[in-house]
Order: sequence, then structure tokens, then C-alpha cells
Amino acid sequence: MSTTPPVLAAELAHAWADIQRHHPELPDLAAPESLIGESSSACGSELSFERLLHEAVHGIAAARGVRDTSRAGRYHNRRFLAIAEELGLDHADDPHPSSGFSLVTMNAEARRRYRPTAERLQRALKAHLAATATDTKRSFRGPAARHGSSGGGVRVKAVCECGRNVRVVPSVLAQAPIVCGACKKPFQIAEPLTVAAST
Repeated sequence: MSTTPPVLAAELAHAWADIQRHHPELPDLAAPESLIGESSSACGSELSFERLLHEAVHGIAAARGVRDTSRAGRYHNRRFLAIAEELGLDHADDPHPSSGFSLVTMNAEARRRYRPTAERLQRALKAHLAATATDTKRSFRGPAARHGSSGGGVRVKAVCECGRNVRVVPSVLAQAPIVCGACKKPFQIAEPLTVAAST
């Protein structure tokens, strides 16, 4: 199995389509790549089929015009919870003080229904993680990652051959080249983002 991000994006799109088969009102996933890499803490940081179902709840809420979160998207309310139950997600009886009902898990029926798709996605995720593993002791991930906040990651300067520059999260640049509109050359990170190992 190829471990390139486009292949993983295709697997995410396949899994999303399987959810749509059971819930036709779910909108298309515009950018599967957006789920790869760093993610929002309120919706879960680990990419998995269960997380995809969580995101599908938000998709259906948007399609229905339902406001399913508050507090800048962190607090998942009872409207989120009602749709989550439709998609086969269980929840704690009481909401979490800061994230509400965001912590949902697949029930037995959902696990049975989506088992082949979930296993296929899990294999793709495992291969992707193995292919992109780095020495985390030497890699600088920034304050957002250290404190468990999403923050979108640390943005670094990337430059092209003509001297133009942009600020970008390295994981986004790793997914596919970002090409300069002036010189048609890809942007490259100006300096490696590493810190010295502690002594």
C-alpha cells in the first residue's frame, strides 16, 4: 500500500462516502487532506474512523442549519448529541465542562456496520504514520502542540526562487507542493525547524 498523503486522502474520502451511503444528507468532504496532520482539540486529535463520524455529525448539522457548538466551536451541545446518536455514537450522561458532548464513541451497531471501512482506513493511517514518523525529541512542534491546543501548528517561513515568501504549517506543505504564482517554483521551508537536544 502506498503511504503518500494523496493515498491517505483517498482513503478518507472512501470512508466518508461510506458514511454518506447510510446518511445521504451528509455533504461531500471538500478537502480530505485537511483532516491529516494537526487537528482541533475539541473534536479529537487522533485521526480515526470514529473521529470521521464525529466530523460527519458537524457536516449534517451544517446541512440542516443546526448550530451544534458554541464557545468558538469547543462546546458540543445537545443538538450535536442528537445527531451523534443518529450516526451511531454513544456519549457520557453528563457533558464535559469545557467541551460538552464532544467525547463520543461508536456503539456496537456502528462498529459492525463500518468494520470493513474502519479497518481499511486504520491500515492506511498506520502506513502513513510509519512513513512520516520523525524523531520527536529533536522536532520543534511549538507551544500549541506542547499544551494540547490545536492552534493550527507553528507557521514557518517558506520561500520560492524569486524571493517571495509565505507562512505555512510544515505538515500542510508536506502534503503537496505550494507553487508560487510568479515564478511557478515550489515554496520551500527556509530553515529546518529543529531545536538542540537537551543535555
